[in-house]
Amino acid sequence: MDHNKIIERALIYIENHLQQPLTVESVAHAFNMSKFYFHRLFSAVMGDSLNQYILSRRLNAALTFIQDSSSSSLTDVAYRLNFGTQASFTRAFKRQYGVTPSAMKAGSSTLLPAPIPPVIRRPLKNINGDVVTDFTLTEFAETPISGIAFEVDLAADDYRKKIRAHSALLLSHVDKTVQSPCYVIYSNCRPDSPTFNVLCGIPGRIEIDEPYSFTVDVPQTFCARFSYSGDLLDIGDVLKSDYARFLKISRQETAETDIELIQAFDDVHQLDSTYHIYAPIKKLPGEPDL
Repeated sequence: MDHNKIIERALIYIENHLQQPLTVESVAHAFNMSKFYFHRLFSAVMGDSLNQYILSRRLNAALTFIQDSSSSSLTDVAYRLNFGTQASFTRAFKRQYGVTPSAMKAGSSTLLPAPIPPVIRRPLKNINGDVVTDFTLTEFAETPISGIAFEVDLAADDYRKKIRAHSALLLSHVDKTVQSPCYVIYSNCRPDSPTFNVLCGIPGRIEIDEPYSFTVDVPQTFCARFSYSGDLLDIGDVLKSDYARFLKISRQETAETDIELIQAFDDVHQLDSTYHIYAPIKKLPGEPDL
């Protein structure tokens, strides 16, 4: 059973039935699945409950109706999208978008509807009835990593562009004949801040004639390792949800370390491939050495 494909099909089904009553039971039935298992599977894959996802997509669909000058009244929009009352529709809309539907209809602001979100592909496993992203407890060995170091502010609009630019800069200094993994290491440089230090590099001690080129000895670290396909910069919210579910279900704890996570690619020349995420965690008493 390909869980990712099932959820991809479910997202399309939901989108095509937003103007009809939708429940966990009705959506699960459409895919011949138990509503209890489908709910766990959907939450694990999408990082949100099915009901909350349906609500967000109905509000997303409302954007088109509201901003269409020929559309019906807000009351009609509310009932068309299965909101019980216009008041409940208005509350939910303002909670999601920070503006009332009446203000948007009056033209005070404009928002574009978002496409169906992609399903982040990763392996899953069942732990005592709970579906969770597959993980392995492992040691990240002490490794010298040489590369380009820089700082990013995840609250800034250009942080994705900045990380990609520095990754390209590293690749421009690595010969195509070099067969090596690549590591992107994120460390928190300010408490309770969206600002992070980032090192993009390869194992070993190499010389790169660029400002902010460093070799850092990454210490041996006990980690939970996850595998993903897709751009890390596009899966941040899913990763947070996966990690929170992992901590809850496995009863592990985050390690007290400056390193937030390590992104590991098998091939420095294939940074759009499947990769591993190493998240530092505490080694619990009695945890065997790996």
